[in-house]
Amino acid sequence: MEMVTLTIDGQKVQVPKGTTVLEAARKLGIKIPTLCFLKGINEIGACRMCVVEVKGARNLQASCVYPVSEGMEVLTNTPRVRESRKTTLELLLSDHNLECPTCVRNLNCELQKLSEELGIKSIRYQGEKHRPKYDDFSPSIVRDTSKCVLCRRCVSACHKVQGVGVISPNHRGFNTMVAPVFDKSLSEVACVNCGQCILVCPVGALKEKDDTDRVWQAIADPEKHVVVQIAPAVRVSLGEEFGLGRGAIVTKKIPAALRRMGFDRVFDTDFTADLTIMEEGNEFLERLNHGGKLPLITSCSPGWIKFCEHYYPEFLENLSTCKSPQQMFGAIAKTYYAEKMGIDPSKIFVVSIMPCTAKKYEAKRPEMRASGYQDVDVVLTTREIARMLKEAGIDLALMPDEEFDEPLGISTGAGAIFGATGGVMEAALRTVYELVTGKELERIDFTEVRGVEGIKEATIDIDGIKVNVAVAHGLSNARKVLDRVKNGEANYHFIEIMCCPGGCVGGGGQPILNADERMELDYREVRGNAIYEVDRNMPLRKSHENPAVQQLYKEFLGHPLSEKSHELLHTHYTKRPLYPES
Repeated sequence: MEMVTLTIDGQKVQVPKGTTVLEAARKLGIKIPTLCFLKGINEIGACRMCVVEVKGARNLQASCVYPVSEGMEVLTNTPRVRESRKTTLELLLSDHNLECPTCVRNLNCELQKLSEELGIKSIRYQGEKHRPKYDDFSPSIVRDTSKCVLCRRCVSACHKVQGVGVISPNHRGFNTMVAPVFDKSLSEVACVNCGQCILVCPVGALKEKDDTDRVWQAIADPEKHVVVQIAPAVRVSLGEEFGLGRGAIVTKKIPAALRRMGFDRVFDTDFTADLTIMEEGNEFLERLNHGGKLPLITSCSPGWIKFCEHYYPEFLENLSTCKSPQQMFGAIAKTYYAEKMGIDPSKIFVVSIMPCTAKKYEAKRPEMRASGYQDVDVVLTTREIARMLKEAGIDLALMPDEEFDEPLGISTGAGAIFGATGGVMEAALRTVYELVTGKELERIDFTEVRGVEGIKEATIDIDGIKVNVAVAHGLSNARKVLDRVKNGEANYHFIEIMCCPGGCVGGGGQPILNADERMELDYREVRGNAIYEVDRNMPLRKSHENPAVQQLYKEFLGHPLSEKSHELLHTHYTKRPLYPES
């Protein structure tokens, strides 16, 4: 590797050729402020916050895109540089909604943080502000252009990371606005509700649809029996909102906190993750043995499902008909649980705590009413439940360890790993292998499908049957896999697709990290490793060994793929238009 030596603020540093000045400065511990920059996603030098002086260059240079060269001399802290950055920041603030205390990103806002760090005490520039647009018609995502700084991070995430591309800069100059085509609402275009745009936004221009008031009202209603389910990935991310560090495992603290909030029962989505494996694993074997449509593609991720409906409708028959664990839980809660507890299902109010914004959309799909009622009444993101706990004065870090309620709180390690990319595939393989062979697995960890690579492939030997599998996370990677299948370049039997990079641990409803934190660590890998630690520490690690699931089949469903299972736990999908209708 060719190395380059340069000087930054009088300090010599050696870095590989092609390194940017910004990265070279970080190696010396010199922090250069950024706003539009997001490593690997948005490296366009648009905001001009990261400018530096380069000896011999006439103008200030954007350090995030300016490559180093041999003998280069750089100054990052001159009067000219500081004045330029302050002027840029004040101009941004002059056209910004400054109602910071009421903003969802208050105290976690990169614009706010820059203003503090650069010592902005007043705004010298006053004048006309652009005409804002507030779009809250989507079931999942709210867009407020009065807070947008035109950094284009969301555009890059939508186009490059997800390959969806439903938002772009519209108009020109002072009237530029990041929006869907023809200034449509997000609800009117082929948005998949994944929320990756929210995760990368440095300010409060994008946020999840807030449903916390509906949950407070339900908890306060004596006529309602309010139950809550917690997704696998939440147990390794919620602690971050309470200072417990990246990937902190707070599985047993969550039930204690939610009981103190006032929920009547605290259950675990891992229970229905195990149930999903029972249904989906048997569905795969049914297709494999009887000439069904292959490859079978998992259906747990609602953002992926909507993406398929819009962009790859030819694969709808390949999708598993299984509902996601969230929706299975709602259907079981309002039938089996209601019957078992003697509660009128119309009085049961089901709340989901999910790492995902697309789950809000999924819960409102008209197909999700097999019980005769809406399966899931309200979906909260990890961020929303953190805000509710803080509002109630409950510090998760100080909670004692408590267990989930039975019977819908019993789960296995297989259910837990649903939260990481490859987890659904691995959980299914653990069960399918033992169902087919009747033998106990010697090696329970299918490490071939683990990791943060965008696409993973493996061939699994199941008692002489060679099963070709693929795992993709992030929709741009899903495109690559599906295009290979369409073009006859790959012959898979089973495919797992997760909408969000890293799987649910990187979901659009998870805690937001700023650009600096993203450069320091791969938070998705950290949370994913924590998920596998949860799995290793579980007494049961295979879905078919879950005693509560076995009891559910014995008392209520009969057997996997039974008529009752199909009625409650399975669904169908619909081809959707790719472009907005006029």
